Amino acid sequence: MKAVFLAAGRGTRLAPVTDDRSKAMVPVLGRPLVDRVVETLAVNGLRDLVMVIGPDDEEIRQFFTAVSSLDLSVEFVVQEERLGMAHALGLAASMIDGPFVLSACDSLKPVEHIAALLHAGSQADGALSLMEVAPEKTCLAAPVEMDEDCVISRIVEKPAPEDAPSNTVSLPLYLLPMRALELLAVQGRSARGEYELQDAIQALVDEGSRIIGVKTDQRLQVSTPEDLLDLNLRFLNQSPGGRVPGSIPDGTMIQDPVWIDDGVNLGSNCRIGPDVVLERGCVLGDCVRVTGSMVLRHALVPDGLEIDGQVVAGE
Repeated sequence: MKAVFLAAGRGTRLAPVTDDRSKAMVPVLGRPLVDRVVETLAVNGLRDLVMVIGPDDEEIRQFFTAVSSLDLSVEFVVQEERLGMAHALGLAASMIDGPFVLSACDSLKPVEHIAALLHAGSQADGALSLMEVAPEKTCLAAPVEMDEDCVISRIVEKPAPEDAPSNTVSLPLYLLPMRALELLAVQGRSARGEYELQDAIQALVDEGSRIIGVKTDQRLQVSTPEDLLDLNLRFLNQSPGGRVPGSIPDGTMIQDPVWIDDGVNLGSNCRIGPDVVLERGCVLGDCVRVTGSMVLRHALVPDGLEIDGQVVAGE
């Protein structure tokens, strides 16, 4: 079974982190976010990928061609104009030859949840990943209506709160039949000016397809620099010992947990940690103090600066 990854988004809400890279390529302890998401599917046997990328994202192509340690087969499709998830999926349609998984690149779900989704989809025509949210959040997502057996009867993209069928919403992880691509091809643009995947899913339901909802109560979403910092610190605190270079400048002290990539230029007499991630290519001057923060590539931290609870991006 193929997995289609949607990785063309610029991630404007992540700026300035995404000023020099796509959202998919923001770092999580030395690896791109998309590589972490791909890994959760790969361990469930999904290693044949189609990746939809932006027109200027050679970095992601290079990473999956030459750097990623995952055992994958990856084909790339370029989305020249960002017209939504459904449009991106349509570009990949010619590479899909059976039921497929569709995933965003910025949302991590538990490996066990993905396994449950694959199992449920194998017993039906498709499956959706679901999560309960606060009622006021339904207007930002795609709430669903379903019966006691979790069979979907209705899905609505970003309704007004009073029109939401429930406060259970669809997450950007789906197992869908080939028929979804045929229905997608005849859908027009929504009032938002985008091609909506949810319209094709509703069309599947309307013609009798049995689509199962599979709930999770865990999701790590990266939409803002604060989300990125939180995700990195979660991973850091699950990584015993973190990562520290073999050579530390004179007078510089490290307090665990920290993650320091190779290629970080540390000054002398610094205090680094706890809860710090330093990305390859950043430069810290002398007598710098960093706690609870990320310092990203191309960032230049001047002598004597104190940083706490921040994401410091390069110029």
